[in-house]
Amino acid sequence: MRQRAVELFAVAVNAANPALALRPHLNDLPAIVGRYVLISIGKAACAMMEEAIANLPKDARFEAIAVTNYENARDIERCVVMAAGHPVPDENGAAAGQAVIDLLKTTAANDVVLALISGGGSALLPAPVEGVSLADKAEVSRILLGAGVDITQMNLVRQHLSRLKGGGLARLAAPAKLHGYILSDVIGDDLRVIASGPTVAPIATRSVARELLINLNVFDQMPVSVQAYLKVNAPEAAATPSENTLIGSNGHSLRAMQVASGNGIIVSESLTGDVSEAAELILKSALQNPANTLIFGGETTVTIRGNGKGGRNQELALRVAMLAENENLGDWLFLSGGTDGRDGPTDAAGGIVDGNTVQRIRNAGENPEALLANNDSYAALKAAGDLLMTGATGTNVADVQVFLRSTKG
Repeated sequence: MRQRAVELFAVAVNAANPALALRPHLNDLPAIVGRYVLISIGKAACAMMEEAIANLPKDARFEAIAVTNYENARDIERCVVMAAGHPVPDENGAAAGQAVIDLLKTTAANDVVLALISGGGSALLPAPVEGVSLADKAEVSRILLGAGVDITQMNLVRQHLSRLKGGGLARLAAPAKLHGYILSDVIGDDLRVIASGPTVAPIATRSVARELLINLNVFDQMPVSVQAYLKVNAPEAAATPSENTLIGSNGHSLRAMQVASGNGIIVSESLTGDVSEAAELILKSALQNPANTLIFGGETTVTIRGNGKGGRNQELALRVAMLAENENLGDWLFLSGGTDGRDGPTDAAGGIVDGNTVQRIRNAGENPEALLANNDSYAALKAAGDLLMTGATGTNVADVQVFLRSTKG
């Protein structure tokens, strides 16, 4: 079952292959008088950029910048590749943001901008507004991650602290024509949320972002510069017309898993909310549904209460193992993994647990309850030998989960 689960995870990742997803949309790019300006942002930036360059009209003039995380960075001929920090923005991301802004400022009416957007773009391209430092933006991300916000809430705030998010890239590209090609890592595929919507309108106004932080009781924890900026109800920038195309998503990967499994059932395409609630839903589904393969997809959140190491997929897997320890589920296995190959600030993609996981943790001399209370799911799963290790995949369509039950006997 372990091998089968890993194979199904690979199917999900392969279904989100960014080059294959982008290719059909670039078959007939026209020859133009000006330049093609290619901006690729996110964990799939390099693969999407390589595909875009390969499909440009013969002898087309172009300039290109790709911004991705360190694990996925590689050299691309005739393209500036810039690697940056994720999930917390760093100085390299700020430099990349400035480079993108500088290039977009050179566009003319006869140019065409191709914006290639994938998950991770929010952290990779910080470009803070005037008066807000990179350190301030990093602190905002840290506070919001600890508050257990979902990706929509996170990116709503990020948009109003950036010159590129919330349609900022599109505004800077004018008067050139802009086409956005978007690989979604967001459940529901809201284009305003993916990478904080650099080519679309903001999720909501600045005042809504401020009220969100107040309601979460974290506004007073924000850096002084951020508080000051969000308190000013400045007129919202008008949206700039652009064409945007969704080229891949979590749902597409789940359906590919279902086909590959033969008899799998997609239980949920919106597994969101706190990992504790998601774990209970998964266990309830397994107890109520006798199917051998149950498939889930989404993006959960973790409320940080300790100082341990882990990620939402690892904690979800650990919680499922602990909830199921005394249940009569027979021979079972559960995998939860991030399709980008990285779960939180760790080198694991997630976890693979079974009916003996908790006992293996104890046999290794560890206390699973104490580790969970400290958000130390990485240490717990490592003790059990249950970390899912894939390395960077070069794509990102959120998380997928599969619960398998043995057909023997």
